[in-house]
Amino acid sequence: MDNNILPTIETERLLLRQVTPHDAESYFAWAGDERVTKYMSYPTYSSVQQVREWLMTSPRVWVFVRKSDGLLIGSGDISPDKSGNGFWVFGYNFRFDQWGKGYATEAAKAMIKYAYGQGARKFTAQHAVDNPASGRVMEKCGLKFVRRGSYRKIDGSCEFQSKVYEAYFE
Repeated sequence: MDNNILPTIETERLLLRQVTPHDAESYFAWAGDERVTKYMSYPTYSSVQQVREWLMTSPRVWVFVRKSDGLLIGSGDISPDKSGNGFWVFGYNFRFDQWGKGYATEAAKAMIKYAYGQGARKFTAQHAVDNPASGRVMEKCGLKFVRRGSYRKIDGSCEFQSKVYEAYFE
């Protein structure tokens, strides 16, 4: 399998599939929403064209498609931590109107299962302290709080105090 192509994964309510440039308008529904991007590492996108330009770089990201109606409701990814420590790091984000419905846990578990099938055994994720709902998702996926940390938006505009979670699965 091409390392830049993600497989399509089916869960009870979702399809996780590789994002494409054709997804720009749907993707903008959450990437352009300050409520969604408030704690994300990327800044809020200001236009569909800006999303389209990013998507043209062929990011290795899944979009989460609701099976009941085909609506794109979020995105996420999982990959080896760049520090080389053997952990796989994951993240996700969803349209605001889809929060609190269990989709984040469902998608995160599917990404972890995929990475486990690729040989991953150590997983980590972090969330802004002021975003505890994301921490509950991590706990539901079997991760445990291990320490406090911090992260910055890519553009350097904000720094967030965070909680770091980890798990090791046999």
